[in-house]
Amino acid sequence: MALELTHKFVKDARAPASGNQITYDLDVKGFGLRITSAGAKAFVLNYRSGGRERRITIGSFPDWSVVAARDYAKGLKRRIDNGEDPMADRHAERLAPTVNDLADRFVTDHLSKRRDSTGRSYLSLLKLYILPALGKTRVADIRHSDIEKLHRDIAQTAPYQANRAVAVVSKMLSLAVKWEMRTDNPARGIERSPEEKRERFLSPTEIGRLADVLATHKEKVSCNAIRLLLLTGARKGEMLAARWSEFDLTAGVWVKPSAHTKQKKDHRVPLSAPARVLLAEMRAETDHEVRRGGKAEFLFPSVGGKPLTEIKRVWLAACIAAGLAEHVEKTDAKGKPVKNAKGEPVMVWQATARIHDLRHSYASILASSGLSLPIIGALLGHTQAATTQRYAHLTDDPLRAATERVGAVVLSAGKGGAEVVQIGGRRA
Repeated sequence: MALELTHKFVKDARAPASGNQITYDLDVKGFGLRITSAGAKAFVLNYRSGGRERRITIGSFPDWSVVAARDYAKGLKRRIDNGEDPMADRHAERLAPTVNDLADRFVTDHLSKRRDSTGRSYLSLLKLYILPALGKTRVADIRHSDIEKLHRDIAQTAPYQANRAVAVVSKMLSLAVKWEMRTDNPARGIERSPEEKRERFLSPTEIGRLADVLATHKEKVSCNAIRLLLLTGARKGEMLAARWSEFDLTAGVWVKPSAHTKQKKDHRVPLSAPARVLLAEMRAETDHEVRRGGKAEFLFPSVGGKPLTEIKRVWLAACIAAGLAEHVEKTDAKGKPVKNAKGEPVMVWQATARIHDLRHSYASILASSGLSLPIIGALLGHTQAATTQRYAHLTDDPLRAATERVGAVVLSAGKGGAEVVQIGGRRA
């Protein structure tokens, strides 16, 4: 049935007893009013594309007037005449991947190839910040301003996390370009929050107090891991995943396999005498356990024979005992203060040094002892000289001590009446 659709006709049209009823317009071919048995009214357009009959819903009445719906239908027909298929475009838009979809592929295809610690960090950022804010947005619709807002919102309570979140989003969108989900990366050029370099070096006194605590703490496995971190400068992940098969205690060498190193290469490290003594004591204890039916695969086994994955609890306890902790206000995962039932801040202990600072301290001792940056980089397993360069200022210490020694000798000689030579000048 076809007739001229008017506002009065559409308003007064009654619902059919069952099913749907469509009344087509005389003016625009294929344009019509659909009424369901429940009385819902909507404007539609029937058309053919690629030899197939299509029907696209324009909008419901009275949200759309007859005039507006008819004009929109005319526009659609012009697009159809130019070879477009509006219904297919709408389906494609509905099926377009969202940031949630991108995150799923990012985790499966990208994070699965990264280190476990990296994966855990990225997943935390996705869960806490990125997906709640952007998850339902289509990847193709993400704009530079969306990511700026994400960074700004996070930075209010956690500026460093804001920077990390933007870095993750940027990586995801770079992969989205590679996977042909969009053609550009709008995360580029986002201004980051300023960060202070967190390079904490433990003083000899602090190292001594910490060593004393670790030597007597009841949790020997975790404490031995921390002691070896300080003696070797290794990364925590490398140490906790270490197997006895990687160590030659006779030669005093630890060969870290590429699967455990950040540089993805085998890393041969000589062991100091104190490290060898500690490892020998641990090996003796391990051999004793083997004789009792245990296993001897990992240096730091946990329940079930798997290696330890975390030593934060013991690290905090050791820092508290060694005077390397302070009372601070507790914050939640997003950096917001936690209050008790009375509205008062909850206070907790927080270490003033991180486990990773043991690696910095190891490097600082090497640098202050006069060792060159290439040697320090080789011991730490750095692949780029720029990474070791952060310790360059510490290598000045032995040089400064040497030149001060010369200065003292020259000054002393001058007071004693000895001849002092002025460089580039005449004898005094």
